[in-house]
This record gives sequence, C-alpha cells and structure tokens, in this order.
Amino acid sequence: MRRTSPTGPLPGMAAVHPRRERVPRHSSRRRLGVVTTLVVVASLTMSASPSAGDASLASVPSVPSVPSVGSVSYYLSVGDSLAQGYQPIGGPHSNSSAAGYAHGYADQLLDLAQGGGSERLRLVKLGCGGESTASMIADSRCPYETGSQLGDAVKFLDEHPGEVAFVTINIGSNDLVLDCGVDPVCAAAQIATNLPHILTTLRQHAGRDVPIIGMNYYSPFVVEWFDSPIVGVLAAWATVAFNDVLELLYGLHGVPVADVESAFAVTDFVTQRHLTGVGLVPLSVYNACTLTWYCTGPPLGPDIHANTAGHGVIAATLADTLAL
Repeated sequence: MRRTSPTGPLPGMAAVHPRRERVPRHSSRRRLGVVTTLVVVASLTMSASPSAGDASLASVPSVPSVPSVGSVSYYLSVGDSLAQGYQPIGGPHSNSSAAGYAHGYADQLLDLAQGGGSERLRLVKLGCGGESTASMIADSRCPYETGSQLGDAVKFLDEHPGEVAFVTINIGSNDLVLDCGVDPVCAAAQIATNLPHILTTLRQHAGRDVPIIGMNYYSPFVVEWFDSPIVGVLAAWATVAFNDVLELLYGLHGVPVADVESAFAVTDFVTQRHLTGVGLVPLSVYNACTLTWYCTGPPLGPDIHANTAGHGVIAATLADTLAL
C-alpha cells in the first residue's frame, strides 16, 4: 500500500489553525484513547495471525471485468455502515434503502459498472450500520430473514448460482469500537477468528470464479491534527496498523483489497491543500474534512462516516480493483 512517512519537522505547524467551533470534533482525549487502542489491536492480532510470509503464498486470482451482455447479473455488497451507505442526511440505522442511503459506495459502484456497459447488473445491498465480524455471523444488528447478514448473503448466493458478477465486503471497525468497548484483546480475537470464517463462507457459496473484493479503511481521526499535529499523525499510523491486519487476513484468503487508505491519502502530511475557512492543511486532514462528515458542525456532524464525495472515492477505488 502507498504510504507517505513524515520526515523532519511536522508539516503544517505554521498553517492557519481554525477556531475550535469551526472544525467540530469529539474529545481529543477520547480519540487518542481509540488511536492507542488501534495500535495495540494491530500488534496483538498480527501476533495471533499467520505470518506475513505465509500471506505472500496466498493465490490472489485476477479480477475479471463484469459481464456486459447476457441475462441479469448481481452485485452483492456486505459489510457495515459504509457498505450500507449510511450518512447523517437521512435514513434509519438499518439495512434499509431509505432516502439518504442511495449515494453510498455500493450504489455509486453499481453506476460505474452499469456505465461501463453492464446495464443488466443489479445491486443487492445487505450492509448494516454497526455490524461487526461477530454480529455478521450471528445476531446481526439489522433485521435479516435468516437472522444474520452472512446467512442472508449465503441464501442469496445459493439461490443465484452463476448469476453473481462480484461481491464487495468491508468489516472490522465495529469489533473494536462497539463489540469490545475498545478492549484490544477482545477485538483481536474476534477479527482474527471471524473474518476468515466470513471469507471462507462467502467463497464456498459464491463459487471459485466470482470475484470477492475487500477494502481497508480511511481515518477521520487525522483531524486531531488541528489540536495536536503529532496526535493527527499517530491517528494515521494507527489506522495503517489496523489496515495491515485486515490486508493480511484478506490476502491469506485470496481476496484483493481496495486501497481506500491510499485513496484518502491517510498518511500524507506533506502535501498541502487549502481548506475553505481554515487555510493550508495536510492532504490527509483535507480529505478527512472534505470526504467525511467529521469536520461538519451540528446537527449533521461531527460524524465519522463518508459523505457522498467520500463514498465516490471508495467506489472508484473498488472499480479500479475490479478493473471495471
């Protein structure tokens, strides 16, 4: 994955800093706690998982283009609130297609695929706000016919053999934040155990030739740079460590990873961009403010979720990985 390592004095120290009310954020102390825990989770999970050397032996199949002719085919999207397309502009916290959820990355990826000639492609969106690797397997946080998101995904795959063009999945952040109350030992055990089970199950029911694409995460917490540049940088590298764990597990199961981390330039504190009302800020911070709701004031923010533009960046990254 492409990463930029800050060198010398921290970039942006002389940039114009906003007043606190201009860039609403949650408590820096609480965010730093989450950042620190992410680093611990990453180290613990890496020690509990197969080695990176083993991961290099995994066979990652090439991803074919979506078929452009023939009968109706399907794009199956599973995961958490990002897969659901959640934004604070409307819609309930459920696996719903309510207004406000129609501009998520899955919806935009469908548009990209259809624009590339796959007009008969249809989206089946099963993502659920708050879903973790544990709840995806059993007792999902959203209503599903089978009782779990994975169960409904399996049911759909079994009912449509040879009709699924590709599958996307993003999952893992809620293991730490919701299920485990930022307990690193708990989160490490969940992700290392459950993600392989989820990927193996999807592969068994999708078939060997259906592309399954994972993704890593962006980091809204880099905006802590406004209060403390070093905390912003730590947030970026904590996200890198967490993503490394996910990438390892995906790789061990032959699942290509869409590099959302690089698309959001999470570690780039060198390149400067002009943020309206603020001044020059690092590209990482600029993207977090302009591609998510985290720098937005009440009532819509601060909110860690991607906005429509951010979902568009994620969709484009997935499209590149799929070679659409």
